[in-house]
Amino acid sequence: MLKGSVIGESSRMRILDAMHVRRWAVCACLLPLAIAGCNHTHSADVVATVNGHAIMRADMDRIYQEQLGQTPGQLPSPEQADQLRLSVVDALIEQEIIEQRAAKMNLTATPEEVDAKITEIKAPYSEDQFNEQLKASHRTLDDLKRDVRHQLTKDKLNNKEINSKVTVSDADVASYYNQHKSVFNLIETTYHLAVIRVTDVPSQQPGNLQGSKATTDAEAKKKIQALKAQIDSGTDFGALAANYSEDPETASNGGDMGFVPESQLRTNPMVYDTIAKLKAGETTDIMPLIDPQTKKQAGYEVYKLLSREPAGQRDINDPRVQQTIRQQLFEGRTGLLKAAYLEMLHNQAKIENFFAEEVFKNDAK
Repeated sequence: MLKGSVIGESSRMRILDAMHVRRWAVCACLLPLAIAGCNHTHSADVVATVNGHAIMRADMDRIYQEQLGQTPGQLPSPEQADQLRLSVVDALIEQEIIEQRAAKMNLTATPEEVDAKITEIKAPYSEDQFNEQLKASHRTLDDLKRDVRHQLTKDKLNNKEINSKVTVSDADVASYYNQHKSVFNLIETTYHLAVIRVTDVPSQQPGNLQGSKATTDAEAKKKIQALKAQIDSGTDFGALAANYSEDPETASNGGDMGFVPESQLRTNPMVYDTIAKLKAGETTDIMPLIDPQTKKQAGYEVYKLLSREPAGQRDINDPRVQQTIRQQLFEGRTGLLKAAYLEMLHNQAKIENFFAEEVFKNDAK
């Protein structure tokens, strides 16, 4: 599972290949004992353990069914099903590693923090709409609370162990600007936009923090109307996009589309004409989302104009240039640290993946 483990195994095989045949004879004599020693006894209800803590088959099956529910009508082959289950178990192992580390540092999300987040999630919906969303995502309220608790716990751990250790100096910003100065020379007017999209495409991955997904036009319309009401009442556009937008390309960035050239925006005259009338900070009304391939409506969207940038070279002293560079450098460094940190936690943990053993035994016949 770990890259280090794969590299280590490759090295051991090269060493064994160079050994004398008599050494293989000794190993062959000991092989039955070694295999016998690898037969772990564990409950059939347990698919893996992390430092002795069991990961249950019921949890693997629950998440597996959630994944299948997002692509209705597409039944996987037995091999694809096992591959998906293996991925689910890997994710559960990683989740358990993170939660154990957070608990050790007293960073586990409290019930009060979870309840507050659930209240925030429910805000755009009526009680019936919220329950419909849960049903559509094949989750119960307890499932949602468990997912929220894990996400909040992970965020607290990242803030403590990763984000707090990353700094971006003025010298870093200046160096990046000097190396990428042409990027900040706009050859035409550009529009810095954010978007919230809701689609009626059942199989599309939502990409938002809550796994919120409309599956029919009626659901999509109710959802976008509820979100627009929240926007008009002053709720942060970026937070709503991150939690509920169904555009996987932008939801994780709070709906931020970056800087869109005017020539590109003009390819959709209706969108361009609407956005061109906005002032920075304003949002559009609810607009139809048109599928670029079929030219048919596939949902709804709301845009926010963050800024309008005239053509020309942007100076390093421009606050927007500074913010863009700092954010990009920060995200790059934290991403690297997170990957290294998780690898370290993996190396420190005792992991037994019984489901992987099960798949190997069944498919290696």
